[in-house]
Amino acid sequence: MALLQKLKSQFVCQMIIWYVFLVSGFIINLLQICTLPLWLVSKQLARRINIRLGYCISSQMVAALEWWSGTECTLYTDPKSYPLYGNENAIVVLNHSHEIDFLCGWTYCDRFGVLGSSKVLAKKELSYVPVIGWMWYFLEIVFCKRKWEEDRRTVAQSLQNLRDYPENYWFLLFCEGTRFTPKKHQISMQVAESKGLPKLKYHLLPRTKGFWVTVQNLRGTVAAVYDSTLNFRNNEAPTLLGVLNGMKYHADLYVRRIPLELIPEDEAECAAWLHKLYQEKDSFQEHYKQTGRFPGPTVSPPQRPWALINWLFWACLLLYPLGLLLAQLISTASMMTILASVALCYAVSLGVRWMIGQTETDRGSSYGSKEVPLNNN
Repeated sequence: MALLQKLKSQFVCQMIIWYVFLVSGFIINLLQICTLPLWLVSKQLARRINIRLGYCISSQMVAALEWWSGTECTLYTDPKSYPLYGNENAIVVLNHSHEIDFLCGWTYCDRFGVLGSSKVLAKKELSYVPVIGWMWYFLEIVFCKRKWEEDRRTVAQSLQNLRDYPENYWFLLFCEGTRFTPKKHQISMQVAESKGLPKLKYHLLPRTKGFWVTVQNLRGTVAAVYDSTLNFRNNEAPTLLGVLNGMKYHADLYVRRIPLELIPEDEAECAAWLHKLYQEKDSFQEHYKQTGRFPGPTVSPPQRPWALINWLFWACLLLYPLGLLLAQLISTASMMTILASVALCYAVSLGVRWMIGQTETDRGSSYGSKEVPLNNN
C-alpha cells in the first residue's frame, strides 16, 4: 500500500492524468464548437449532446477523487427525501470552506446521474479558463461579474433560459460568494454586527440577492432547495494537489430537502429566510465539531463506474500515440529536440500548476476581503 501511495505521488503519474485531461478536454471543446450549427436546428438535441460531452470532461475529475485518491463520501440525509435526488431539478446551497468542495459536489452529482447537466453560478473570469470554462459556456452555466447592477439582468436572463432544459439538473450556489478565510470571516461578521444580524462561526454572511434572483427565476422549474453542509473528518484540509498525489480524504455531507414553495417570494422575507438557514448550517457545523458527525441517518449512494470507464477510454486513446511519439523522439531526435520537448513538458506543468492554483484557498478571490461595508442584502 505504501508503495502504491508513493507511485501515485510521482510527477510522471500526475503528468499522465493532466495530459489525458487537457488533450481530451481540448478535443471535447472542439466537438462542442462543432455543435453550434445544431443549435439553430434543434436546441434540445444540441443541449443533450453537450451534456454528454461535458460529462466526458467533468467526470475525469470525479474519477481522480473517487478512484485515484480513494476519497470516501458519506451522505447524511432523510431517507424519505433520498429517492427524489437526481429525479428532480434542485438548487443546491453548499458551504464554501474547502479547496475541493466543488469536486465533492460534482461527486454527488455523478452518483445521482446529474453531473453532465449540473449548473453553477460562477464568476465571469472562470469562463476564460481552458477546458472547464469553455465547457461551461456550452452547458449554459450562469456567469456573473459580481457587480449587481450589471448582473441583475444578465443572471436573470441566463436562469430563464434553463426553464426548458431537457434533463434534470442541480444548480449549485455558494451563497457566501467566496471561499471562507479567517480574514473574510472577520470582515463579514463586522457587517453582520452593523446590520444587527446574528454572527456566524463557520460561515460568511450569505449574499441574499443572488439567491433570491435564482429562486424567483426558477420557480415552477425547480422543485426544492437542497441545503448541503460539507465537512471533512479529523480536521483534514483537502487540496486538489493532494487528490492528484493520491491522498485519501473522508468527506461528510449533510443534505436537507426543502420544498421551494416554503421559500418566501418577497425579497426581504427571502433574505431573512436565507440568513436563518445559515444560522442553522452553523449549528450543524458546531454539532459536527463536537461529535464528529452530522445529525440524522446515513445513506450510501452507489459509486458509478462511468467516470472511471470514461477516463480509461481517453487514456487508451491518447497514451498510445504519445508512447509512439516518445519512442520515435528518443530513437531519432537530436539532443536539442529532446531538450525542447523537456522544456515544453515543464511549461505544461507550470500551466497545470496555475490551474490548480485557482482552487487554492490562499489564492482565492479577494471578493469579500475589502475592509469596507458589504452589501449583502
